[in-house]
Amino acid sequence: MKKRFILYPLIGAALVIIAAGCLYYAYNKGYICVNHPSYEEYPVQGIDVSHHQQKIDWEKLDKKEVQFAFIKATEGGNHKDSLFQENWRGAIRHNIPVGAYHFFSFCKDGCEQARNYIHYVPKDSIDLPPIIDLEYGGNCLESNRKRNMIAEITKYMEIIENHYQKKVLIYTTNEFYKNHLINQFPDNPIWIRDILSKPQLPDGRKWLFWQYTGRGRIDGINTFVDLNAYAGSRAEFERLIE
Repeated sequence: MKKRFILYPLIGAALVIIAAGCLYYAYNKGYICVNHPSYEEYPVQGIDVSHHQQKIDWEKLDKKEVQFAFIKATEGGNHKDSLFQENWRGAIRHNIPVGAYHFFSFCKDGCEQARNYIHYVPKDSIDLPPIIDLEYGGNCLESNRKRNMIAEITKYMEIIENHYQKKVLIYTTNEFYKNHLINQFPDNPIWIRDILSKPQLPDGRKWLFWQYTGRGRIDGINTFVDLNAYAGSRAEFERLIE
C-alpha cells in the first residue's frame, strides 16, 4: 500500500509536466493565444511586419484582420529592412493604411538614425504616424549605450516630426516604459506590447495601439506575425489617417 501512495504523487507530477509541455507546444506553434481582443471592443485591428515574415501575399490577407500595417523600414544609423519597399507597395496597392517603424539603437546618435529613416520612408504616402521602436530586445549591449538615451531619442523625434509633420508613435514594452518613459513625451501616442493581458501603463497613461501577440497566424503570411488592436472606433481611426 505504501508503494501505491508514493506512486500517486509521482503520476500526478508527471501529468502536470506533460500538460504544461502540451500547453507550451500549442502556444509556441500559435494554436493558443493568451490575448484575443474582440472586434466588438476593438473594431480596428492590424499587423506589424518586417523581412522576418518573408514574402507576403497581400492579396490574400483578410481585410477584417488587417485594417492597417506597421512595416519595419530602418534600424540604427544605416540598416534598411530588405523587404520594406516591397511590403510598402503591397500594402498601398491593396488599400491597407500603412505606417513605417524605426528600430532605435541605444548606441547610435539620434540625428544619424533620423536621417536613415527619412532617406528611406516616403513622406507623401505615409498614412499612420511615423514610429520609433524602443525596446531592450535585440538592442546593443548596455556597456555601449549612449550616456543619455532620452536625449538621443528626443533628437530623433524632433527631426522626424518636423519632416513628416506628425507626432511620432512610440512602440515599447512594459519593461522599457517603466524604466524610461514614465512622464516622458506626454504628447506622443503609445503603442504598447503586452502578450499576457490588456495593457495598463504604470502612470495611468492611455495607449493608442496594443500589440497583443507575436504568434498570430493569417492567410497570406507563412510565418508567425504580430497582431495589434487600435484603441478607438472605426471613425476615430479614419480621422487618424486623414
